Amino acid sequence: MKVWITGANGFIGRYLARRLADAGKTVHGIGHGALENPDRNRFGLQRWLNGEIDAANLSAIARAEGLPSTIFHLAGGSSVGLSIAQPYEDFSRTVVTTARLLEWLRSSAPACRLIVVSSAAVYGADHRGLIPEDAATAPMSPYGQHKLMMEQLCRSYAVTFGLQSTVVRLFSVYGPNLRKQLLWDLCSRLRRGEQTLELGGTGDEMRDWTDVRDVARFLVMMNDMPQSKSFELMNGGSGLGTSVADIARMLTKKWGEGIAVRFSGVVRAGDPFSLVADPAGVHAVGFDWQIPVSRGVTDYVDWFKDQVH
Repeated sequence: MKVWITGANGFIGRYLARRLADAGKTVHGIGHGALENPDRNRFGLQRWLNGEIDAANLSAIARAEGLPSTIFHLAGGSSVGLSIAQPYEDFSRTVVTTARLLEWLRSSAPACRLIVVSSAAVYGADHRGLIPEDAATAPMSPYGQHKLMMEQLCRSYAVTFGLQSTVVRLFSVYGPNLRKQLLWDLCSRLRRGEQTLELGGTGDEMRDWTDVRDVARFLVMMNDMPQSKSFELMNGGSGLGTSVADIARMLTKKWGEGIAVRFSGVVRAGDPFSLVADPAGVHAVGFDWQIPVSRGVTDYVDWFKDQVH
């Protein structure tokens, strides 16, 4: 089975490529960033095309390797902050790239299945408790808005042209090799010798933290399952909420003694208080999240300390 990954050189993409290759799939990737052969082989990619996701490059891979049976679409904007600073760039990376991919599939590979990684950011800030897939969507940032537009494009091509698409809305994905966001920022400050960490917000903000190794396993499982409808949508979360304060406590306890964590109480406008998935769909397909947050945070600190030496 030939599988392609857009954005295969990203954080999740590298884990997914390795997992697919270990499962016996032939994996090709396209996206941005130079990859030397040792890295390409380490990630499980047989071919890597460093370039835009457009018809010319997609057709070049198809001519060389044959058409894919599945494409995992991970390419797109990856930062709320950058989407606010550069909204058109984020639109191009997420929406325009998806439109190009769908149009190429319609004309060149209509039998290919598309598995699209989206974000819980589409839900916005007004939810409490577990969020089901049919909850209202009210994105609070260009990043979330563009992810929702991406989903709508996939639904449109499924309804109009019969292209098979599955959208997976991921929540707070973390793990070794993630070099941004909360855990990276905390570890970086601790490495600089800070003993008092002051963070924004109240600390009570709840997130559904999912380890990238589990996420890759879940995406591979989705590929192995038959798709009953032309368009399907599923939360990719555990249903277990952990507060930012608890995450910070786990991390500082693992790091060492004598570290204080304080919260300013100042909440950024539009920052959701709670983003926790209703995992009913995940449970229905028989998937089990195996890496608890306590172990995941411990593994992250171990990785960080190893990689800085």
